[in-house]
Amino acid sequence: MPRVFVSVGSNVERERHIPTALRELEETFGPLTISSVYESEAEGFTGPPFHNLVVAFDTDLPLAAVLEELKRIEQRHGRSPRERKFASRTLDLDLILYGDRVVEDPETGRRIVPREDILRYAFVLEPLAEIAPEGKHPVLGKTYRQLWQEFDRRKVRQRRI
Repeated sequence: MPRVFVSVGSNVERERHIPTALRELEETFGPLTISSVYESEAEGFTGPPFHNLVVAFDTDLPLAAVLEELKRIEQRHGRSPRERKFASRTLDLDLILYGDRVVEDPETGRRIVPREDILRYAFVLEPLAEIAPEGKHPVLGKTYRQLWQEFDRRKVRQRRI
């Protein structure tokens, strides 16, 4: 059964959407491992700060079914599939790891997992390193602790809350 990691974020009514999303994730997938919550500035656009965290769970559901469930939870929180990438959101659930699998979208050739955001954004990597410090990136083979230690933090604008 693969260990799945999901990045959770919200900057619209975040005090309401994050707790209810965590309840829905637990009802859908079972017990969760939950990182601390981090407040971070919006990336790529001007907007209110986000609350971000990473959750982990074990599931026997196939990757496609996990992605569908995450999409359904987002939609129940008012998320439209047509929203722009860099915009405020009620809820953002991004599958970042599905066990140690490396999977590409057959249509686009873009990697689905591990999600590239792990290496790109502190709001994904820091909470991931918090709950899975010895886990290894399936492509790079480095631990998440090591990746966080090597991360360029000069422009990081986030804090654990």
